[in-house]
Amino acid sequence: MRQLVYYGAITLDGFIARPDGAFDCFLFEGEHFRDLYDRFPETFPTHYRAAAGIDRAPQRLDTVLMGRHTYEVGLREGLTNPYAHLRQFVVSRTMRESPDPAVQLHTGDPVDLVRRLKTEDGKDIWLCGGGKLAGAVASEIDELILKINPVVIGAGIPLFDGFAGARHGAPLEHKTYPNGFVLARYSLR
Repeated sequence: MRQLVYYGAITLDGFIARPDGAFDCFLFEGEHFRDLYDRFPETFPTHYRAAAGIDRAPQRLDTVLMGRHTYEVGLREGLTNPYAHLRQFVVSRTMRESPDPAVQLHTGDPVDLVRRLKTEDGKDIWLCGGGKLAGAVASEIDELILKINPVVIGAGIPLFDGFAGARHGAPLEHKTYPNGFVLARYSLR
């Protein structure tokens, strides 16, 4: 059965972006990027993959789920099809149609979508963000992969927005880089 993998960047105080959605506080260079390119090539947007010389096929993930706010980060830059190399879903109760035929809009219960996708054949499913979508599907997340950036911002969009339950994680990996960046993986199964 496919797994739902929440893979995302966070601050030391648990935010995935500033209150306005900006993520300029994250490290965008350093030796950790080589590992991310090699291990998770499918998580880089299509336009960036070409510029960075990332030509590897998806390794582990073949589907991406994004909340509306996460999708709109690229949309503001004119990117209607940010992950053309993956099957893409935007989960939103307010969008009326997808700006791109390659991006499927899901307006229903996100848990139902995740459960349906898990029964299909294929690679794992990437929960790209945002915090509200992660909070809504927290019970369905099988693995959490955190790109922890060595910065505290005090306020912002939390990793899990609206989730009040408890999920216990078993550590799978923890790697610290010289620039303070940490890659941490946890099983939530």
